[in-house]
Amino acid sequence: MRIQEVRELIRLIDQSNIDEFEYEYEGAVVKIKKNSDSVVVNRGVVQADTYQPVEQVAPIAEPIAVQQVVKEEVAKVDDANLVKVTSPMVGTFYASPTPDADAYVSVGQKVSSNTVVCIVEAMKLFNEIEAEVDGEVVEILVKDGQLVEYGQPLFLVKK
Repeated sequence: MRIQEVRELIRLIDQSNIDEFEYEYEGAVVKIKKNSDSVVVNRGVVQADTYQPVEQVAPIAEPIAVQQVVKEEVAKVDDANLVKVTSPMVGTFYASPTPDADAYVSVGQKVSSNTVVCIVEAMKLFNEIEAEVDGEVVEILVKDGQLVEYGQPLFLVKK
């Protein structure tokens, strides 16, 4: 399944009255739940009657806390000199090329428009994300290994 197909599924489910959707194809499982307190991502192979999950993501914070974080983020981004580097796709954020390597960038580091700032892994493809702006990294908005959405801010860069 391609990332565009997953995005389209998310958009269609979001616009519908469906609260839960599950799709299984060639051992991959896509499970979408709306109005849920947690997100679970399972990667594994379906063999006979056994399924072995590989990764689970912790519950999402309370909705009120999420609203407060979003309001604080909007206040920070209102500064005209700050530019958001956003995720071009849904996937998993990685701050470094390998688990034992140093992060691509850190707070206070100068970047140019073609500087690789992170990797977003989607469907076993590792996509290098460039800053696309010259400046200094002010804040890293996501944690290593965190799931990110299309258009989600990853970094704040001061021009």
